[in-house]
Amino acid sequence: MSVRTLTIVTGVAVLAVVAIAQRGTPPIALAPGINATLTAVPGIKVGHHTLTERPTGCTVILAEAGATAGVDVRGAAPATRETDLLEPVDVVQQIHAVVLSGGSAFGLDSAGGVMRYLEEKGIGFAFAGAHVPTVPGASLFDLPVGDPKIRPTADCGYQASKAASTAPVVEGSVGAGAGATIGKTAGFGHAMKAGIGSASITLPDGLIVAALVAVNAAGDVIDPSTGQVVAGARADDGKSFLDARKLLRTRGAQTNARENTTLGVIATNATLTKTQAKRVAQMAHDGFARAIYPAHTSGDGDAIFALATGTLAPSTASAPADASRIGALAADVMAEAIVRAVRQATSVPGYPALRDLR
Repeated sequence: MSVRTLTIVTGVAVLAVVAIAQRGTPPIALAPGINATLTAVPGIKVGHHTLTERPTGCTVILAEAGATAGVDVRGAAPATRETDLLEPVDVVQQIHAVVLSGGSAFGLDSAGGVMRYLEEKGIGFAFAGAHVPTVPGASLFDLPVGDPKIRPTADCGYQASKAASTAPVVEGSVGAGAGATIGKTAGFGHAMKAGIGSASITLPDGLIVAALVAVNAAGDVIDPSTGQVVAGARADDGKSFLDARKLLRTRGAQTNARENTTLGVIATNATLTKTQAKRVAQMAHDGFARAIYPAHTSGDGDAIFALATGTLAPSTASAPADASRIGALAADVMAEAIVRAVRQATSVPGYPALRDLR
């Protein structure tokens, strides 16, 4: 089988506004050209590799100098790799990458390619002439979109790692979001296309908190600033929305268990402990709950990783890292990234994107 691939190397800084996703909170205006994505955090690179024939793919977040990390898994159907290492009681203190992929559990193979890339660069735990990088990851279920036999492989992870850069993150239906869909509470026939979204906030004291998310939820995406459905289960006319908040009050959801999952990554330039990083990951799930309805269902494997690079100079920080403050900001940027994921998505046969409903 011949599979066309697309590797995203760089992005274009297109964000002029980052809306803090909290109802009633005005957006923060940014000068055009500002990088308001995950790569605004020093020490973080992002790369995508997309199998366009399917479509599916993987997204790699590199922290080559190491990052303290935590994870919080809320969904009931997760597909994850090396997440146990991130528990505060475990020995490993830093990771070198996070991999998000499509392909359900098959997509976890993409992490092997990331490990190969990092080992070639001499990154990881040194032992007997080898380097063992720490690369946790998670996969989402996108097999109903296209040919389910086409899945991310170790080569996908390797190519995404080679493509990783500090350029603004390319958003939309790329990488791990290439086959992502939303709005399945009325069945796949009413679903829409989703993808990758990213957002960040930089505060006057130099603190940066950023989010990246691959949105593949059973539920609808809600704009927290308006309370309106942005994208979700389509009505029979194909243009309007059923609104899962109303649908679930009149009949049960028709989505199948284990066929969804939204995956997120938070990054900050603050210095955090593993315990604090886990707390940030936990609080960032508030962003899921604000912008996805319903979230954390039996059919989702929702997970959020939190990475702290510690690149914020101590003399710049106004106070020691406050995990609660960072966690609150993480929820804000995560909600905004979720909304961006559907606004930047592009259609595939059978799954229209928001831009095509306008």
